[in-house]
This record gives sequence, C-alpha cells and structure tokens, in this order.
Amino acid sequence: MAFELPKLKYAFDALEPHIDARTMEIHHDKHHQGYTDKLNSAIEGTDMAGKTIENILINLDMEDKAVRNNGGGFYNHSLFWEVMNPQSKGHLAGDLKNAIEAEFKSFDAFKDEFSKAAATQFGSGWAWLCVHEGGRVKVCSTPNQDNPLMPGVGCGGTPILGLDVWEHAYYLKYQNKRPDYINAFFNVINWNEVERRYAEGK
Repeated sequence: MAFELPKLKYAFDALEPHIDARTMEIHHDKHHQGYTDKLNSAIEGTDMAGKTIENILINLDMEDKAVRNNGGGFYNHSLFWEVMNPQSKGHLAGDLKNAIEAEFKSFDAFKDEFSKAAATQFGSGWAWLCVHEGGRVKVCSTPNQDNPLMPGVGCGGTPILGLDVWEHAYYLKYQNKRPDYINAFFNVINWNEVERRYAEGK
C-alpha cells in the first residue's frame, strides 16, 4: 500500500503569528506531497513496498539517495506537523520534564541547546530531541532530510521532537532570520504529543 500525505489536524493559519498560513500551505501541500510521491515511486516493486516508514529508514541503504531523501522527507514532516499545535497543548511535565531536567539541568538549558543545534546546522536540515533506551534524552541535528532512525548519521535514538530548518520552512516570514523562527517554534510545540512519543519510545 502506497504512503499517503497525512492531513493536517489544524488550519493553515492556525499557527499564526508564529508560522504563517502561506508557508504552511506550500510546505504541506507542495513539499511534503512531493516527498510522498517520490518515496512511493522509489520503493515501488522493491522489498520495501508495504513496510512501515520506520522499518524502511532503520534498515536503509544510505547509498539509496531516492529513498534516503524522500523517505526522510516523508517521515520528518509527518512528525513535524504532529508536534505542533495552535492551542499550545499541554505543558512540559511528568517523566519527560524529569528526563529533560536530568540531562540538561533546566528547561531553559534544553531550549538553548536545541536552539543552538537548529541555528548552527549548516544549510538545510533538522534539529531533534531524541529518547534513548532507558529514557535518557539527547539533542542533535542532521543535514538535509536525514534523521536519527537512519544508520550511521551520528544522531541516534527515537525522534520525539523535530524542527525543520530548511529555508522553505520559514523564509517567507523570517527571510534569513533563522533564530527568530526557532524561537517562535517554542510557542507552538504540542507537548502532549511529545510526551506521548517519549513514553512510547523509552
């Protein structure tokens, strides 16, 4: 069964003023649709057809650029839409809050490290908060559409929060001011979803 573009659970303008409606529309309907279509083309007729995207990425041949780029793009964006919410659902609490404070000493220190990972990723890429076995959390970044599920990217664990720092994610509103976009992202994180992913992944 072919992969399908996941529907947004909120309107394109729901994240304003932090992320504008036009960016959301182009990002979801054009960019994510493109990754979805090209992923389906790349796996058609192979032993990857019918597998979950997670299974494909964990067992990926990193030399397979079509699946690496488009499978990563499909997975990364699918997570990205889910970890944002216009109502700022939930507040950091419970086991995830404890894990973040154990690793980074404070939420502010975590925010600084995550923001630095996003701001210093050269060119296009992603910043991640990942959970590792035993519940420990780490921040890292990957180039292009790579993600921590892929082998050998130097950024392991299960992603539970991801920030897209490709220019298509922010340039219409923020132009070259990537740090402003990163700071705005913290206003729309759906912590309930991030906590759910943490509990599932630890």
